[in-house]
Amino acid sequence: MTRWSPAQSPRPGCPHRRLRHLLGGALPSGLAIGASTLRPWASANFVGARHIFPCVLAEGDAKTVGAALQGALNAAEWPLPGHVVADVVAECGKAPAALQIEILTVED
Repeated sequence: MTRWSPAQSPRPGCPHRRLRHLLGGALPSGLAIGASTLRPWASANFVGARHIFPCVLAEGDAKTVGAALQGALNAAEWPLPGHVVADVVAECGKAPAALQIEILTVED
C-alpha cells in the first residue's frame, strides 16, 4: 500500500490529491480525514486505483453518520479529468468513532 504524499503523485494524472480535496468539502462537520492511502487496481478491461480515506468522528454514532454519508457520496459529482469514480463505500472502522471511505477510480 502506498502512503499518500502531498509532494508527489504515485502515477502521472493520479486523482488522489483531487479526491482528497473534493472529499474534504463533502464531509459533514466533525468528521476529519486521516492519513490516506491508495492501492493500484486493475481488471481485464480497466486500470485504476483504490483510494482509502480513514476518518475520525468527533461525536455522534458512526453507523448513522456512515449511512448518511454513503448516500451523499453516491449522489456526489466527482470532476476528475481522465478518471471516473466507479464505486464509493463508507463503512465503520475498528474504533467506535472511526469511519473509512474507499473510492475506486478507473482511467477514462
